[in-house]
Amino acid sequence: MDWSAWFAWFDARDADLAREVLQRGIAALFLVAFLSTLKQFRPLLGEHGLLPVPSLLRAVDDAERRVRERAERAGEKVGRLARTRRRGFLGPTIFRRWAYRDSRLVAVCAVGMVLAASVVVGLPQLGPPWVPMLAFLAMWGLYLSIVSVGQTFYGFGWEMLLCEAGFLVAFLGSREVPAPLPTIVLVWWLVFRLEFGAGMIKIRGDRAWRDLTALYYHHETQPMPGPLSRQAHLLPRWFHRLEVVGNHTAQLVVPFLLFAPQPVRTVAAAIIIGTQLWLVITGNFAWLNWITIVLAFGAVGDGVVQWLLPWLPLDAIEVPTDAASPPWWVAIVLLVAAFILWLSRHPLMNLFSKRQLMNASFDRYMLVNAYGAFGSVTRQRVEVVVEGTADDPRDPSAEWVEYAFKGKPGDPRRIPRQFAPYHLRLDWLMWFLPLGRIEEPWFRRFLERLLEADAATLRLLDHDPFGGARPRSVRARTELYRFSTREEHRRTRQVWMRHPLGTAIPPLSLDGDIDDLD
Repeated sequence: MDWSAWFAWFDARDADLAREVLQRGIAALFLVAFLSTLKQFRPLLGEHGLLPVPSLLRAVDDAERRVRERAERAGEKVGRLARTRRRGFLGPTIFRRWAYRDSRLVAVCAVGMVLAASVVVGLPQLGPPWVPMLAFLAMWGLYLSIVSVGQTFYGFGWEMLLCEAGFLVAFLGSREVPAPLPTIVLVWWLVFRLEFGAGMIKIRGDRAWRDLTALYYHHETQPMPGPLSRQAHLLPRWFHRLEVVGNHTAQLVVPFLLFAPQPVRTVAAAIIIGTQLWLVITGNFAWLNWITIVLAFGAVGDGVVQWLLPWLPLDAIEVPTDAASPPWWVAIVLLVAAFILWLSRHPLMNLFSKRQLMNASFDRYMLVNAYGAFGSVTRQRVEVVVEGTADDPRDPSAEWVEYAFKGKPGDPRRIPRQFAPYHLRLDWLMWFLPLGRIEEPWFRRFLERLLEADAATLRLLDHDPFGGARPRSVRARTELYRFSTREEHRRTRQVWMRHPLGTAIPPLSLDGDIDDLD
């Protein structure tokens, strides 16, 4: 039997460029994610972090021990503990087998960055298909180990999206074989779930998405505005309504066209990429928009690109026409594809559920997830302002000075900066505090670290007004922020107009709370 002829359908002969973009793009985002972890994980979650991983692991061990003891007393040792582990107190992580140490976290990040960089420059792709497969599976496993212990600082949808995408593109092979069609189709399925799920969560959520007014507020109230967010916010309201219509079209209609023949599929990918680029230049959503752009390239056909851009040198990445996938590789890809399709039943049902989940994982390995963002839109922007003083905080004349964050709005004259795809985790979580989360344990510990002038914590900030010295007291206030109008900007040179609201956390000192005498 002619194996290559029997499985000719398996090889996607029109996806050489798509595979290159997928592999190198996802690897580049892994590189950003590991770099972000290397620079931020230890002060946030390390041995002396705001939410220390060792404390989490001890709590999980204690919880599992209590379940084991109860199961043993009830004579259900095997069944009860097995069910507990399947549900999982904690996702899979190498830090369960090897106790967490900051030095081991650094080693994990270093290995992940080296592997990611090697794929970005194209080294594993030059070998047999199992080489890039192992490289991506290693990156997926290492990053999953981080996310599993990352708690609220890693509780964002794009974390599980990177894990899912990293696992999936592991089975795209190398230049020795054509890109496997089952994996390419699963990439389309991932983009469909990502876009259609986000569209449905909006339609089912806030009325502002249904009456086309959501973009009246979003550019101003999004978690971390970018340099052009104010200009986008000041566009006419008719344009904002067109933005919402375009968003609904791109998320609720276009994803179905990803499964259409070429060139329709490439046009659908181009529309998704275009809408994501608009989000890139008007906000800072870590790597969410960038990974969507990369994944959408999975629907771009080589033939359409060569017709549009005949000067593009695609010959360098083309697989020889006589190359065929070996039986062992076909078997691996088909088994993985069947497994992913079986797991997909949960997110598929979720898409059409009245109680649709947003950014939820249905398995401990984050292989097939549900996505969505901004099911509701905040109408006003309330910022938590953190201040310290070297004076007696009880003195009405005490001088309070503000700590400056890197991405979070603060100084009303400062133009927001572009950080995405880099993820500023502390700044992002600060946005959630006024939404009923001001008593988060990590925030109280953050204020304590400021009182201690902890060097690692201060490096997360843009400016320490005390130059590394300890303040006598710190506090947190809330202020209402809004973008300045064009006339206000000409008059004051301010990007933001802000109005004090009240005290969120009264003055604290290392000796204990201080009565708020304001």
